Amino acid sequence: MEIIAHGIDLVDFPRIEEMVKRHGERFLSKVFTDAERKYARSNKNGTEKLAGRFAAKEAILKLMGTGWRGKIAWTDIEVVNSPTGQPMVSLSGEVKKISDKLGITQISVSITHTANFAIASAVALCHKDTKTQSR
Repeated sequence: MEIIAHGIDLVDFPRIEEMVKRHGERFLSKVFTDAERKYARSNKNGTEKLAGRFAAKEAILKLMGTGWRGKIAWTDIEVVNSPTGQPMVSLSGEVKKISDKLGITQISVSITHTANFAIASAVALCHKDTKTQSR
């Protein structure tokens, strides 16, 4: 496997809290998948978990060089935990198409939190014999 791109993002919890207060379920369902919302609701620090997922999605869009635009939907990126707690990424829709075009075969993500912030780092990997097309 070869690293072909990296993205990082920092999100402060009050930003997410404000969006939830202002837009409620409309915001939550636009940005987070059912599984992500369920995970956040199952934790006493739900806002922290949502902020971490939001940061991961932003980091992934940065490593793809696209940002959030065009036909990309926030829910094209899903971050769930493995049984051991490691965040795992699943792509669909437009983000999956872009990922395939870039030759990305796996995205590894790490999320951490402080008292007020969540940070996520995402790394795009490809098989060494896979050629990425120009971005």
